[in-house]
Amino acid sequence: MTAPSKRNMTSCKANRPAVQAESARIAKVIAASGAASRREAEKMVMAGRVEVNGQVLRTPAFNVSKSDKIHLDGAPIPAKEPTRLWRYNKPAGVVSSTRDDRGRPTVFDNLPSDLPRVVSVGRLDLNSEGLLLLTNNGELKRWLELPATGWLRKYRVRAKGSPTEAELEQLRQGVVSDGESFGSIETTLDRRTGANAWFTVGIREGRNREIRRAFEVVGLRVNRLIRVSYGQFRLGKLAPGKVEEVPKRVLRECIGKSFPTNGQESSNVRRFPPR
Repeated sequence: MTAPSKRNMTSCKANRPAVQAESARIAKVIAASGAASRREAEKMVMAGRVEVNGQVLRTPAFNVSKSDKIHLDGAPIPAKEPTRLWRYNKPAGVVSSTRDDRGRPTVFDNLPSDLPRVVSVGRLDLNSEGLLLLTNNGELKRWLELPATGWLRKYRVRAKGSPTEAELEQLRQGVVSDGESFGSIETTLDRRTGANAWFTVGIREGRNREIRRAFEVVGLRVNRLIRVSYGQFRLGKLAPGKVEEVPKRVLRECIGKSFPTNGQESSNVRRFPPR
């Protein structure tokens, strides 16, 4: 890697055209290249790992255009690839992050070697399983996670307890756990099996351990949680630990014109109907 300049870069005006067209924030451009998620790209910038036109950048609050030369760790960022998406069936006991300080296995440890660098769309906690979407486009990841897009995540949930209809209605109306308010959680009781009951559950935000914490409020202890769909993408019969690419035609149909698959993000965010 080329030794970074000691100057903190706040402007590249001397190295760029006077008129900029189609400029975008540096982290967004890095994320669209597949080199990192937007949040990771912001950290890279602040760590001095990113150069624009030969100068080290220290703030992510910086726009670049197509004519700018961007280097990460001394090498040009990857050329923008067509947007791709994969379905992965996450087993329980696997961490969704790229690495784990405690040495536990991660989703990314055993992915097929021919996959490009991918990031996960949201997360599933250690003991949860089922559908996890992976993409090579950090901007698509962020877009799919935004509450404004209205993507419904559905789960099959097994919990210990005997809920009343009034308690289930609490979940549908929204509950508060440790001072944090959860919005409406679509909850249907499917069947009872001894001390447990199975539910179909739908949420739209996917906060940290949201279903487990919300169920505890009404006296239900979740002991199995399987995500079966994320918006219009479904787990189907995909085996645990397996990954399968979403066909490009299906991807285009599912995300529509709000996020074109050529990587150029639209400013129009469209709310999807419930699925």
